[in-house]
Amino acid sequence: MRCWLLAAILWLHGCSELLFYPEKGLPFTPAQVRLDYRDEYLRAVDGTRLHAWWLPAKAGVEVRGTVLHLHGNAGNLASHLGGSGWLPAQGYQVLMLDYRGYGWSEGAPSLPAVYQDIEAGFAWLEQAPRVQGKPLFVLGQSLGGALAAHYLAGHPQQRAKVAALVLDGVPASYREVARFALGNAWPTWPLQVPLSRLVPDGDSAIHAMPRLAGLPLLIYQSVDDPLVPLSNGQRLYQAARPPRVFQPTRGGHVQTFADPTWRRVMLLFMSDPRGYRGPVPFG
Repeated sequence: MRCWLLAAILWLHGCSELLFYPEKGLPFTPAQVRLDYRDEYLRAVDGTRLHAWWLPAKAGVEVRGTVLHLHGNAGNLASHLGGSGWLPAQGYQVLMLDYRGYGWSEGAPSLPAVYQDIEAGFAWLEQAPRVQGKPLFVLGQSLGGALAAHYLAGHPQQRAKVAALVLDGVPASYREVARFALGNAWPTWPLQVPLSRLVPDGDSAIHAMPRLAGLPLLIYQSVDDPLVPLSNGQRLYQAARPPRVFQPTRGGHVQTFADPTWRRVMLLFMSDPRGYRGPVPFG
């Protein structure tokens, strides 16, 4: 038991790499679910080669805008296609980015290096002719939402180019989510407070919210989420400045868009980010 406890402490102690659980390779492509796509390769400023999927709007559908999709901390693009693969049919083209160390991207993920990957995504979008003249949205799911919030808070020039930010199942505080997870496991329950204090918290989304003033926000959070409690979404909403909407949902962690209701909410929000007056009732 003492060895296990020591390992847990070392596991938690100040290592940003432990926020990331990448999987190399890609088990399938969007073509296998009948989605048009193209492989894209981006280059971060430190030279790391990154892989992304470009999902164009469905043929024959008017292009309404572009979505930069930043996925959660586990898996890779294939694991998170359900988060944005439905958007091309609705007229939104999507850039899905794999951070360094994920899928076919080079390197290993860590903070702050992964912010260079987000920067590379924005740089690619700035040069893509199909994106010009259309509104740009950012969808951040789970850890991807926390990364997006922190990045945009610190890069006002990029923030000014974004029409709205959608956060789905995003932890308000890395430290508090660690405490929640530790509290749900009987070996670590007695030490949930001291162990969670070892988790770095400076980049947490809650600190970024006030600095996103003026950027429309749609915050999804499931009441059933076993990883990120409902209180996280509520706290992010309270810390943010208008215009913002808090939308409670049902279902597992970042399984939001499996439900057509929440897809419709996002589409309505993106059609008028500053005028949208949600939320809608949920059951």
